[in-house]
Amino acid sequence: MSKDVQAFLDEKVAKSLAFLKEDLNTVRAGRANPSLLDKVMVEYYGTPTPLKNLANISVPDPRTLMIAPFDSKSIPEVEKAINLANLGINPSNDGKVVRLVIPQVTEERRKELTKLVKKMAEDAKVAIRNLRRDANEELKKQEKAGELTEDDLKKELDQVQKKIDKGIKDVDDIAVAKEKEIMEV
Repeated sequence: MSKDVQAFLDEKVAKSLAFLKEDLNTVRAGRANPSLLDKVMVEYYGTPTPLKNLANISVPDPRTLMIAPFDSKSIPEVEKAINLANLGINPSNDGKVVRLVIPQVTEERRKELTKLVKKMAEDAKVAIRNLRRDANEELKKQEKAGELTEDDLKKELDQVQKKIDKGIKDVDDIAVAKEKEIMEV
């Protein structure tokens, strides 16, 4: 396979999968997971700062996240940021740490979350299919420019399709694992 196209495809498919995993981490499955707070930004001395850079985040039990800010004066800002992040969890603090008790997820909410996961997975598949189109166009340009023969083009297009099929299978595997996590009671 043309090295440029192969490297492009490998890199972009890996990025699409990483983006999907990152997005799925923000879907609350009813179990405490520190990655739930990955996108929470705290206004710290006038600068939006990721919460994970300002505090230790631990999981003392399966339903609780404990946030211990390095600077205890930042607790009100941490609480405010969590509320603004619209996670559906009310923070409570004792002056030293902020606790988030993850509520039990209802059956109806689980079904909504699985639909959300399916939509995120479908978006990732569309992105990967778009990569196939880009790679195929590049290969056809190379053939027109005389850099590839017709037989080489056919082999290259087959390799692109195999990479895309593997990427889509990986998306499906990731989505199924997340749906299973959500549906666990």
